[in-house]
Amino acid sequence: MAKKLYVGNLSYSVTDESLKEYFSQAGVVESATVLMDRMTGRSKGFGFVEMSTDEEAQKAIEMFNGKELDARPLTVNEARPKEEGAGRFNRGGGFGNNRPNRGGFGGQRNNW
Repeated sequence: MAKKLYVGNLSYSVTDESLKEYFSQAGVVESATVLMDRMTGRSKGFGFVEMSTDEEAQKAIEMFNGKELDARPLTVNEARPKEEGAGRFNRGGGFGNNRPNRGGFGGQRNNW
């Protein structure tokens, strides 16, 4: 069974392919994805690697957690499942926070 790993503190120059190649030192990499910011097209600085077995995933954690890649110490651990309801607009602030609309204007407002 494949095991998904979280890989944090990635350099902005790391690509899906270079991440896959790097983690292949620990075993068979099923997939490697660096998350990209939609607005800027730049890496968000973290990604996910899916190893083919639990043993290879554990080996990758031991090999790469704290080890430098492009002069940055990596954070590598088992990925946690996405929390239910942790979508873009349900974080308690901004849109969709289930609070009544209190307006956004201070003082008197012209209604032209």
